[in-house]
Amino acid sequence: MLNRVFLFLFLLSSVGSFAQRGHNKTEIIKTEDGFKLLRNGEHYYVNGAGGDTYLKELADIGGNSIRTWATGNGLAVLDSAHKHGLTVCMGLWVNHERHGFDYNDEYAIKAQLKGFEDAIIKMRDHPALLMWAIGNEVDLFYSNFRVWNAVEDIAAMIKRLDPNHPTMTVTAGIDVAEVAMIKEFCPSIDILGINTYGGIGPLADQVRKYGWKKPYMVTEWGPHGHWESPTVSWGEAVEANSSQKAKMRKESYVHILNDSKHCLGSYCFLWGYKQEVTPTWYGIFTKDGKGTESVDVLNSYWAKNPNKNKAPLLNSFLLNGKTKYESIKVGKRKNCLFSLDISDFEKDSLVIVYELMQESTDKKAGGDFEASMDALDYKIVDKTKDSITIKAPSRSGAYRFYVYVSDDFENVATANIPFYVK
Repeated sequence: MLNRVFLFLFLLSSVGSFAQRGHNKTEIIKTEDGFKLLRNGEHYYVNGAGGDTYLKELADIGGNSIRTWATGNGLAVLDSAHKHGLTVCMGLWVNHERHGFDYNDEYAIKAQLKGFEDAIIKMRDHPALLMWAIGNEVDLFYSNFRVWNAVEDIAAMIKRLDPNHPTMTVTAGIDVAEVAMIKEFCPSIDILGINTYGGIGPLADQVRKYGWKKPYMVTEWGPHGHWESPTVSWGEAVEANSSQKAKMRKESYVHILNDSKHCLGSYCFLWGYKQEVTPTWYGIFTKDGKGTESVDVLNSYWAKNPNKNKAPLLNSFLLNGKTKYESIKVGKRKNCLFSLDISDFEKDSLVIVYELMQESTDKKAGGDFEASMDALDYKIVDKTKDSITIKAPSRSGAYRFYVYVSDDFENVATANIPFYVK
């Protein structure tokens, strides 16, 4: 009798498992003039963000999907996303040649593929899964084109184990040679994911011009990257303030929306915090979890929360009356007057915090981990409602002075000025 009960429970669980499989299905259909993404039979345009934090905040403004880069905590991310009504573009971290991976090493390639097989089987039936993203910018600083054979092997494996979710590979920008290679060597790739920042304007035309015939997504987009921004005379990139970034994001999103026929949606970068060149360059949130004006831009398009309190606006931030573009140099221990022009739509009370840091010396490529810089002590000479005068450091070198303007609703405006102590 007991054996029969166990058998019944086993069969019941098996039926449930098979019933679940296929219930969550994402597919691409070809239309008269383009493509559409369907989720469980309904049109699904991706209004997404890259990152796995602040999921409630994303859902609150109408976001519907997140993108990850690796599967390490994949099930936990899927569970959390599902809780907030979000889907997940699950990233498979394909090893990079620039990190030492050898795509002539067949044993290493097979081991990588086996690891992905296990991850696919573990997560393929999760109700939050939207699609698989095979690799992120494996084309960055590479020379061994066999990486595309590895990408195809992974994509073909996914087609075999999980026919219910499309495959995508993600490149650093777009060029005609890479499109040709992906078309030739990766026939099992359904979607081309493209990371682009300042180059987003001509992207839609480039996709067609370079011969990509399948749909695509913009898998990273945001303010201009540090590599495409103005520089000061000692070579450091000048960062846009949070209001300038919000304007860039608005302009970028218009370009994305204008190609609704072939573009299946996008994932803005970064829905969270990250040190990359500076602590504020790419993150839509600060280290302490406050959202910038870019959140308001996304909310305005996704139209989920019309009553959301807006972030402060940062109109200008000057050093001794000069802008951040003017390669400002000051003498050791000389007075430095930083002045602000700020406003707030709701006229909220505002708190201003300043930080002095040395220029980061741990700059990497391709978004690799960078060590955070410690804030430095400085002497305040004078301070008013919208200005602060400090003594310049006593050691020569490159520095940045940061300002964070916060309201009582977890919103913040950010800016920094690079300067050189001579």
